[in-house]
Amino acid sequence: MDFRRFTESLYFALAVALSRFAFRSRALYDLDSVNFALGMMRFDPRAHQPHPPGYFLYVMLGRLVNSFVHDANLALVLLSIAAGCGTVVLVYQLALEWFGLGEARFAGLIFLFSPLGWFHGTVALTYGVEAFFSALVGYLCWQMEEGDFALIVPTGIVLGLAGGVRPSSLVLLAPVFFYSARRAPWKSMVIGTVALGGTVLAWFAPMVRASGGIVVYHDALLSLWHLVPGRETVFNSSPATSIARTFTVALILLLMFGTASVALAATSRNRDPGTTKQSRFTVVWVSPALCFYVFIFLKFVNSGYLLLLMAPGCLWLGRSLAEWFRAGKTSRPLKVAIIAAGASVNTAIYLAAPFYCSYRSVRRFEGELSEVVTATRRIGSPADTLIIGFDSHFLGYRHAGFYLSDYRTVQYPQVTLMEGTRTFTMQNGDTSVVEGVSAAGLRQFLLFPLPNWDPADSAYLETVEKLLPPNHIRVLHIGNHDYISGPVTDLPLLFPPAEAMAKGVYPPLHPDPPDVNRREHFASLAR
Repeated sequence: MDFRRFTESLYFALAVALSRFAFRSRALYDLDSVNFALGMMRFDPRAHQPHPPGYFLYVMLGRLVNSFVHDANLALVLLSIAAGCGTVVLVYQLALEWFGLGEARFAGLIFLFSPLGWFHGTVALTYGVEAFFSALVGYLCWQMEEGDFALIVPTGIVLGLAGGVRPSSLVLLAPVFFYSARRAPWKSMVIGTVALGGTVLAWFAPMVRASGGIVVYHDALLSLWHLVPGRETVFNSSPATSIARTFTVALILLLMFGTASVALAATSRNRDPGTTKQSRFTVVWVSPALCFYVFIFLKFVNSGYLLLLMAPGCLWLGRSLAEWFRAGKTSRPLKVAIIAAGASVNTAIYLAAPFYCSYRSVRRFEGELSEVVTATRRIGSPADTLIIGFDSHFLGYRHAGFYLSDYRTVQYPQVTLMEGTRTFTMQNGDTSVVEGVSAAGLRQFLLFPLPNWDPADSAYLETVEKLLPPNHIRVLHIGNHDYISGPVTDLPLLFPPAEAMAKGVYPPLHPDPPDVNRREHFASLAR
């Protein structure tokens, strides 16, 4: 890249940095964000500090940045911002190599104004960093596709590092690595593969050691797989589930690119034969991820998974927009106005869309979190109150345990792990996985309220409330939430003995309402 083009790509990076930093989150937004912050204090995937598979290099890098800024959320947000800056430079450069200057500029603009990309550049999550590694691996692999096999070792190292940030990247990007190296001399292929394996081993071995050994790590990973993604794969669910995921993928991609998505309709039908090679390369780059998220696991709240496809999407949409901009009889000023309007719409989507991934939702959550933390301290002190939080992405037991760290906090409901039924409990910024709930020395429990914007959360709280004797509980309405408390002697109604757990008589998160008579059943078991 000549100096002028390099400078232009840096302007895009500066625009990304300023736009993300100006709208950065001030609190750990998601349950996973809290897990990462806890992992920076003590790494233990069994206790979901962070959750398996561990994200070892991401957590260690966050720990390093945090040693300077002394704010776990800010440290991880800065990683997201830096990753976004790197991604836009790589997108610009690869579009320049593939198509030309106009396409590179449009690809950079698409990334800059991506609603979903903007959001993930402002929160403490791994997806923006994964997008950077996808772009870097894609760029290096393209150089190998063009015959520069001297890059096979650096590319193997980068792919190995990507796996240390998000292990799924290692699986989903490995095909494009081996595809691009298919014509390399066999010695280079062997050395590149060894470099990849050695890099993975360099972070995997200390991660397993910090996790308590390979057996502990394996059991923690398998437990989470059975609890969440393993329940809805194409192998154990109906075809309707995969169809629903396909529509979810389409919706997320629309949210990722916003108004730029319509550029596909403006693309010329007369494709330049010179792009056939790029087309094949892109298919290998994106197909593993698309297949995984359609057939294995994806939920809308995990929409950041698809940022792995961000770079190739920007490349091709940038090409389409450049074609449209150069073609036709529409005046250039009108086209500039249309582009500006599209960027404005994308900005509005990020700022005010009624989705969890908007600036509006982040600020609403932060306001709720502050309100709930303040109200909780008014209701009871750490010396006499046990907080019961739910396994929720927002305002769940993780947020309660992190922002009210001097209280004892437990997760409801209990979970079934490889070693049996266990409860996650938190205090002083640390997590333990225990067999029973201890309330020694405490007088009351308090149900940490769920967000008030989701009717399903309100219905779930009512479900849990029905398990408790009406004459024992106290309901306080403070601000926009109801705070339900009761005596610790009623805890067996929420955390029944092992024999009741084996029969599945506790309500999972967001279930059909259970039979209210179960209250009497729990009471008899407790007696």
